[in-house]
Amino acid sequence: MPIVTIQVTREGSGPGRTSVTADEKASLIAGVSQLLLDVLHKPLDSTFVVIEEVEPENWGWGGLPVPEFRKRRSSG
Repeated sequence: MPIVTIQVTREGSGPGRTSVTADEKASLIAGVSQLLLDVLHKPLDSTFVVIEEVEPENWGWGGLPVPEFRKRRSSG
């Protein structure tokens, strides 16, 4: 029984987007499940996929909170 966790930022993937859409989540679930079937021969009905949306202030990059990292990167 594989359990796969996918973490994505709550920012979405384009201008003005604040979240991953339900269709995108469904595609991620289907794609990851199919990958595990193809590679590990795990049945689709035994694979669990969890999608976690993370607020930008709750993750870091380059040793800094992401908003600070981006701020420094854009001004440098």
